[in-house]
Formats: sequence, C-alpha cells, structure tokens
Amino acid sequence: MKKLFVLAMFVLASVTAFTQPQFGPQQSAPKQFTPQEQELIDLSNQKWTWMSEKNADKLAELFHDNAMFVHMGGSWGKQQEVDIIRGGMIWYKNADIHSQEVKFVEDNAIVYSNIHLTSEVGGNEVCFPFMVSEVFVKKEGQWKLGALIFTRLLEPERE
Repeated sequence: MKKLFVLAMFVLASVTAFTQPQFGPQQSAPKQFTPQEQELIDLSNQKWTWMSEKNADKLAELFHDNAMFVHMGGSWGKQQEVDIIRGGMIWYKNADIHSQEVKFVEDNAIVYSNIHLTSEVGGNEVCFPFMVSEVFVKKEGQWKLGALIFTRLLEPERE
C-alpha cells in the first residue's frame, strides 16, 4: 500500500510538472503589472524610443528640472543630457529590455530595467548590459523623470 501511495504521488507530481508552462534558464513567466505600474513601464519604454529618435524636445518635457543622469562617463543635469542627445555626442540607438520592475515610495516610483543598450559614443557603436534605475516623481499630476542611473552588468564569460 505504501509503495502504491508513493507511486501515485510520483505520477501526480510528474503530470503536474509536465503540464506547467516550461521556461528556460534565462526565461521567466511574463510579469503582470498593475495599471499604475504599466503607466510607468510605458513611459520608461517611450523614453527609450525618444532617445533612439534623438527627440530632445520630448525628453526635455519628460525630464524633471532638477533631474540627475549618472552614466559610465560621469553625471550631469537635465540641460546637459538634452544637449548631449540633441548634439549626437551619445546616441542611445536601442534598448533591448529583458525585464522590468516598478517600486513605489510615497509619491515617487522607481523603474528597474535590465537591458542591453546599443549606443553610439564618439562615433563608435557599443553594446553593454545595464541595470537602469529610473526615479520618477509626480509633479502637477504628471510623472517626471528625476534620475536615470546606469549600472554596468558583468556578463558571464563565454567559451
């Protein structure tokens, strides 16, 4: 009887595991966002589109007046970031977004994005993995980007 019970549990566990969605080592189940989280994800993704288009005017509207941008090459404020994008000194060509998460702290929100960013810097195209932290603040009923921080990720060595 005990063997039959163990066999039944094994079969039940196997069938359950077999019928569940399977995800590879680098995949996970799609995240479901609340409407407020989705609003911020959409705004963050729109920012990457505007950056790839070098749409400095739209970005200037999104950026908070006291925004801070932290890059591998240093940190600066709103106007310098807009000028750098407008002038093409840095061209954020494409952000391949792997995952995103939103955290709320009072009237602020932080969007964490794990990305591979393809950029052109000084005429050279580069592609690096980053964890990007974006701090959004609510100003007069609209979200404004108050901080954009790039943290370079290390990729495992490939053989």
